[in-house]
Amino acid sequence: MKYFDSLTEKQREKIFMLEPKSVHRDGDKELISYALGATLYIPVTREKIADEIISRKNKLIKSIVICLEDAIGDSEVEKGEALLSDSLKKIYSAVENQEIQYNNLPFIFVRIRDCKQLSKIWKLCGQALTILTGFALPKFTYKNGENYFNKLQTISERLGKKLYGMPILETKDVIHWETRKESLGKINRILEEYRDFVLNIRIGATDFSSVFGIRRSFDTTVYDIHVIRDCIADIVNNFGRIDREYVISGPVWEYFSSGERILKPQLRSTPFRENYGHDGIKLRSRLLDKYLDGLIYEVLLDKANGLIGKTVIHPSHILPVQSLYTVSHEEYIDAMSIIENNNGNIGVMKSSYSNKMNEIKPHLNWAKKILKRSEIYGVLNADQEFVNLLKTI
Repeated sequence: MKYFDSLTEKQREKIFMLEPKSVHRDGDKELISYALGATLYIPVTREKIADEIISRKNKLIKSIVICLEDAIGDSEVEKGEALLSDSLKKIYSAVENQEIQYNNLPFIFVRIRDCKQLSKIWKLCGQALTILTGFALPKFTYKNGENYFNKLQTISERLGKKLYGMPILETKDVIHWETRKESLGKINRILEEYRDFVLNIRIGATDFSSVFGIRRSFDTTVYDIHVIRDCIADIVNNFGRIDREYVISGPVWEYFSSGERILKPQLRSTPFRENYGHDGIKLRSRLLDKYLDGLIYEVLLDKANGLIGKTVIHPSHILPVQSLYTVSHEEYIDAMSIIENNNGNIGVMKSSYSNKMNEIKPHLNWAKKILKRSEIYGVLNADQEFVNLLKTI
């Protein structure tokens, strides 16, 4: 799997100083956890899931979750399980028959309803589960977490392939302030026990919001909803520490079409006009029509808060998220300078861009994360911005 592989060689040379590297679907867990980018959730009842994956209809898709939980009705569960089995077996056969290379598949996950359903899917799908990267584990708590990972470990052993779990934190005991600290502490102990099977931690902001009867608008980020913001801060505080360093993904963005605005758009026109002139202005308008300025702003806030990757529900969301996770030339030069001078001889120095001070010890962990992102998403040339990757929208 390789990001931006649909670009021509000429486009890649123009945009990237360092191109993204390939990430093997069964490769290093840490790289995979950083490489999910825009993870597209689709209901299991959607038609032709397998056909679209096999044909690589949308080459931008690098990570996908087939959802058996909230995306379908309770009356559709048995139908959904049968459809899932058919889809996974079809993809598995396509790999076996070399209709598609295994490493050209996106990272594929299944969002189940509960641990009992995980056992049922194992019985229905069998060896076809080897085309999965893992499962999204909804309503994850300290009460069900042990069962989730114990079953996942058992299935992995029988398959002869490790399947990862992505716990989704979205229950009342996590969002309610009086139970949050204890719940997160107990969840952490479970994740530490099964650390080799934990790919990343996801945040269910929609379920959190439902506890309070809240739904954010297209011009409001999740960080503007203070009860959610405070909970995200505690999740990062608990799981994002360097001595634990789980990858935590940003919550879903749910808007994808235009409507009447009350607040000003959140995209400056200058980067679009300077890069593409009149065409850039039209590109900006298309982004605004799809509410993508709100998504872009929220991803920037995700990054500022230490989150990596984003749950999305529409194909129009994929490229903006992927583009925002590329590493700028300035970030890369700063990171390399910090790492290369981590020899005890220098404490602080002016950045190559002459606009900030780089402190070796305080910024070292940041620099290491930047280099991880640079391997996966690439490093932009000095005269390029994420805008330069958005022309295909």
